[in-house]
Amino acid sequence: VLKTVYDKMVTEAGADVMFHSFVCAVDMKDDRNVDAVIVANKSGLTAYKAKVYIDCSGDADIAAWAGNEMANGDGKDDVQPSTHCFVITNINEDAYNKGESLYGGNPKSAIHDIVADAEFTIPDTHLCVGLIGPGTLGFNAGHIWNVDPTDPESVTKGILRGREMAREFFVALKKYRPDIFANAYLVETAPTVGSRESRRIIGDYIFTTEDYFARRSFPDEIGRNNYFIDIHKSAEELTTMKGHSDDRFERYKSGESHGIPYRCLCPRDLDNVLVAGRTISTDRITQGSTRVMPCCLVEGEAAGMAAAFCLGDDEINIHKVDTQKLRRRLTEEGAYLPRLDTDTF
Repeated sequence: VLKTVYDKMVTEAGADVMFHSFVCAVDMKDDRNVDAVIVANKSGLTAYKAKVYIDCSGDADIAAWAGNEMANGDGKDDVQPSTHCFVITNINEDAYNKGESLYGGNPKSAIHDIVADAEFTIPDTHLCVGLIGPGTLGFNAGHIWNVDPTDPESVTKGILRGREMAREFFVALKKYRPDIFANAYLVETAPTVGSRESRRIIGDYIFTTEDYFARRSFPDEIGRNNYFIDIHKSAEELTTMKGHSDDRFERYKSGESHGIPYRCLCPRDLDNVLVAGRTISTDRITQGSTRVMPCCLVEGEAAGMAAAFCLGDDEINIHKVDTQKLRRRLTEEGAYLPRLDTDTF
């Protein structure tokens, strides 16, 4: 249903959609401006030109290929582990609702027995699960390390491991929670692994850990965020760190949040490219918070609106957008931007 809602919103707004297509290269007009993006699909290779490009590739592909300076993972090319999500259906929903929680943070969850069971190769207790339909559970479970989202061979290996891990979870859950899974079926694995981290652009501003813990506001902020810093354990930390990875950093209290500066969407070395999503300009630690979907949503809306503003200028330059005008328009569209009237921070 959500897909059809989005389809209608996008097409009624006048956008042209092209599925099953990948940007695979860029042509540069000069050192700071992209002239065209090369797209691969069943038609072969096609060049598309625009005045402004918005990179929502998830890995900042356009910005990276155009030559903007990038950061990657922890600086040593180690990124957070990936997860291959899956769906199990025909469960006993009554037993699921009344029984012990399967969540990995629950010390009584069956996942602890599963990890200790030599029959299975599931490496850790990461298990998030929820009902997504009648008798149907969606799983965000298990970790796959050493998956580089920018390397297709690495991603392929991750998918192969993820599919096998989903099968192991299914068999193990049948073994340890037959009250829920005795008659269940593993019906779907995700089309690819879920990647938590890869490249980050170096932008006009790098949002820092200090900013996060100061709950800092910014005159050019285009959204607010209050998600906790969610950095999943490395393979080494899995054996050396006690407790849950969620407990490493202080969490915001109810009502607290920080601003997301427009400048974090602006690649420092490019004038006609904006970036939205988990690859905006932050340090490694705060990316563990800003990588989540609500942030990606508000960044995407702001980037699209800022790009439209650029089209009315004689000189296309994303760094010169009037951010107060941008904030006013975002607020008119329902964005949550406190202090809009004062703009003193």
